Formats: sequence, C-alpha cells, structure tokens
Amino acid sequence: MPKSLLLFMLLFQTLLTSAQVKKVKNINYAGNHEEANTLNVFYRDDSLKNKPVLVFIHGGSWSSGKKETYWWLGRNFARKGVVSVILNYPLAPNVQYEKMAGDCALAIKWVHENISSYQASPGKIFVMGHSAGGHLAELINADPKYFKLAGIANPIKGVILNDPFGLDMYEYLTTAEKDHYYFDFIRTFTRQANVWKTASPMEYVKGIKNPHLLFFGAKTYGAIKLQTPRLYEKLKANGIPVELREIKGKSHIPMISQMIFGGNRLYQDILDFIQNTSP
Repeated sequence: MPKSLLLFMLLFQTLLTSAQVKKVKNINYAGNHEEANTLNVFYRDDSLKNKPVLVFIHGGSWSSGKKETYWWLGRNFARKGVVSVILNYPLAPNVQYEKMAGDCALAIKWVHENISSYQASPGKIFVMGHSAGGHLAELINADPKYFKLAGIANPIKGVILNDPFGLDMYEYLTTAEKDHYYFDFIRTFTRQANVWKTASPMEYVKGIKNPHLLFFGAKTYGAIKLQTPRLYEKLKANGIPVELREIKGKSHIPMISQMIFGGNRLYQDILDFIQNTSP
C-alpha cells in the first residue's frame, strides 16, 4: 500500500472517530441559571448502550478552574467508550468547601437521573478528581451527608483520585507553612480546626465501601505523597479493593496535563479499573 494512501486512511479514521464524539454543553444540574452549576457531556454516538460514565471534578485550589479546560479529557474518554461528564462548581471566595461538595453531589444526582439519555448506565457511575477535585470527590463519597442532602443514595461505583490534595486538611493546615497557599485555603476551610477535621475525607474512611484507584506523582507536593499512600493503607486494612500507582517523574500539574494525550498510560489503568468494577 502506498505510504500516502496509508496516511490518508489513518487521517480519515481519526476524523471519523472524532466526528462520532458528541458534546452537549452547559447543562445546568442545580435548577438555577448559574454557570458555576453547569456540566458538559461527551459521548460517542454509536449503537452501544449502558456504557460506564466518568464524572470529572477539576482542581484549582478550590478557587480556580473550569470545565472548559478539560475538553480533551472528555473527548479522550468518549473515544474509548466511556461517557464523560466534566463539571463546574462554585469557587472560593464566593463559597466554602461545603457548598462546593454539596453542588458536586447535585451534579452526580443529575448524572444518575439523566445519563441514560447519553447511552450510559446510571448503575456505572465513576468519579475522578484531580488536586482539590480529588478532595471533593472523596469527601462526597466518604461523608454520607452530601448525598443525603441531595436526596439520593450514593451512586458511585468507583473512585479515581489523581494526585488528590486535602485528604487530611487538618493535618495540612496545622503543619503547613503560613504562605499564600495557606491563606488561600483558609478562605475555603475557615480558621477553625474542628472544621478542618470535618472537611477531611480521611475522617470518614471507615464508611467507604467502593473500590478506589489512586495515582500520585513522584515529584508532587509532600502532603500528597504522604496522604495518598496513607489512604491506600487504610482502605486496604478495611478490605476495600484499592490500587495505588506512583507515576515516576511527574509533579502536580503534569499528573493531569499528561492525559491530554489519548495514549497516556493512565487511561489504560482507568479503563481496566472501570471494567473490573462495573456490575
């Protein structure tokens, strides 16, 4: 086969695959008109039904970030047969962590009630978070009050944490250097030490029942390198299926930005986890 024809066929296949991915933008999940309460859905328009769905909660120190930044994550997962939902949530200083977590729970409630319209199964919901998004993902999964307030039972089948920050906010805020990061976080978590404990997913580990896949970078922040393996050990001790991956050579932001490339190895780990966990 001539090389030029082969290149044309590969290009055609790439364009065809891309065309099959549909994006539905700016769906409000909270019954209001706030952009902070919107999500985007990515799915491959084919004949397959009851696909798994991955809900992604972005990072940004609880004070920055938006769903549009992660269009490539949604598209890459959709191409691989996983319907993906990328959501916004309100940020500091306008709100504190409880409002953020409560709205993330509302977004997952919307997914549970509506995702079948996008060829996915409400019984196959997975949640993934990076950095502060990892904290929020685990908090709503571990502390039962958030889904109780949303009016549903926890529908999350599995949790994927990518370099999660804030698993133990009490430990971090009682030991961290009082720099600009510290005072930025105080806006989200107040100055009250009892609130820091209430806001820490690590406080609710005994209530976690679903499987977990944990990633952290070998060059990431010290708190993440300390707390992510600790969560792994606690889940393992409680008999919860859990996997831990240390990604060599990666610092905090590259832990998520590496996934711009659809061939990144994290995708296969996540797809295997979803397949092994889905009912």
